[in-house]
Amino acid sequence: MSRLASRNHCPLCSAPTEPAFRPFCSRGCRDRDMLNWMGEGYRIPGPRASSDEKSETGLDRDDSRG
Repeated sequence: MSRLASRNHCPLCSAPTEPAFRPFCSRGCRDRDMLNWMGEGYRIPGPRASSDEKSETGLDRDDSRG
């Protein structure tokens, strides 16, 4: 598919885009995409962090422990 054609279709459902929600076709697809980002549905694969790296960056920290 050419680049121009992909800009005219929603990346989630492939329906034609609407100018108000571009690059999506509707508010529903726009919101679904945002929820994927917020819920970590989109990830970039890579090596697992060691426990030393996690403690330095604060990743996987349990915030419930005061």
